[in-house]
Amino acid sequence: MNKVYQQFSFFRTTVNPLERWLDGYDKYIRDTRGLSENTRRIYNSDVKTFGEYLNEESRDFKSLDRKMLIHYQAWLIEQAGYKRISVSRKTTALRSFYNYLRWSGELDFQNNPVSKGFRVGRKALPKPLNLTEVNRLLYAPEEDSPLHIRDRAILEILYSCGLRLSEIQQVTLEDINLPSKEILIRHGKGNDKQRFVLFGEPASQALKNYLESARPEIIAEARLRKTVSETTALFINHSGKPLSGRSIQKIVTKYSERAGLTKGTHTHTLRHTFATHMLEGEADLRIIQELMGHASPVTTGVYTSLTKQESRKAYFAHHPRANIKE
Repeated sequence: MNKVYQQFSFFRTTVNPLERWLDGYDKYIRDTRGLSENTRRIYNSDVKTFGEYLNEESRDFKSLDRKMLIHYQAWLIEQAGYKRISVSRKTTALRSFYNYLRWSGELDFQNNPVSKGFRVGRKALPKPLNLTEVNRLLYAPEEDSPLHIRDRAILEILYSCGLRLSEIQQVTLEDINLPSKEILIRHGKGNDKQRFVLFGEPASQALKNYLESARPEIIAEARLRKTVSETTALFINHSGKPLSGRSIQKIVTKYSERAGLTKGTHTHTLRHTFATHMLEGEADLRIIQELMGHASPVTTGVYTSLTKQESRKAYFAHHPRANIKE
């Protein structure tokens, strides 16, 4: 998570003066709670992690509510790779920080959005898309420009492979094997071992179109503007540089809105959709675990519970004898 602390541009450019707030917050938890220097340092880092999340989501501190907090916890677990105990501590630090903002008058709100009884949910996962919604999203980039061809490939790979945001961002040209329809994931969550993920024909065609025409054209235009940098990153921006995680998320958000999908569709919405659809297709749980890079089958098992919940809901809603009392 070192990148969290290196993104100082966020702390300078955001409308929230976080650095100043953190100075006041450090004194607040020292004087009112008597926390040690080491604990204060950890709490400050926890707040900065939340700042990175807001940066990716293009949100501000004032917009925090219960739904956003659940989404943030899911982001910590699935995207940033934190264990549940660390997420619990980060939630506590965030509650303390919002107590300070309220106490100092930095933000005006009646109640702390991080309530004291709020705990880390076991199933803090976004609702998966159905097949109709997936198709609307994948075909949302209709134009034939190089960037739209790139975006189509990104969406196809996210759904076909169930990748984390950090994983698709770090894929290089050398990691792609088009003939065998495989991608080597060198950097999973934490220090996970390398793994291969698979993709089907639609994703293969989208990737081929991007690699053979769109990516070379993006690089050629960048060279004309003298902005190109030598990179082996698979997905690049208009300047020929690697796409950032924030840019990839903005692409997903852009086409989700164009497709008329629920607000809040994230890159890991597609990851959860991948897992859910694999389970619904009766794929072996161990195979899904391997493809998703889960260290434990317990993590993958969350999707089994969600699928069972949806099945139960559908059964009692639609079966003619489900609710008959004799």
